[in-house]
Amino acid sequence: MMSIKNKVQLIGHAGQDSEIVDLESGKKVARVSIAVNEDYKNANGEKQTRTEWFNLVAWNSVATIFENYVQKGKKIAIEGKLTSRSYEDKGGTKRYVTEVLVNEVLLLSNKESE
Repeated sequence: MMSIKNKVQLIGHAGQDSEIVDLESGKKVARVSIAVNEDYKNANGEKQTRTEWFNLVAWNSVATIFENYVQKGKKIAIEGKLTSRSYEDKGGTKRYVTEVLVNEVLLLSNKESE
C-alpha cells in the first residue's frame, strides 16, 4: 500500500493582509486566512457557492513571501499539512485550533491581473 501522508493543497483568496511576527530567535512567522469557494448545484439544480475558511501559518522564507506579496484579496495556491493545537483562553476555557502549516506558496494574482 502506498504511504499515506498529511498533505493539503488549497487555492483561494487571502481574507486579510498577512500578519507577520519577527521572533527574538530570528525566525519569522506569517498568519493569514484564505477563502476557498466550492460550486455545486442544490436539489433544484440551482448553482450555489459554499465558502470555507482556512487558517494558514508559514515560517521563515515562506513567511517572507507572504510578507512581501500576500495581501487581502490576492489569489494564492498553497501546499502544506494540517496541524492541531490547544490553548487556554483568558477565561480558562480550553480552545482547539486547526491550521495549515504552509511549505509552498504560488502567487496566482498580481496587480496587473486584478
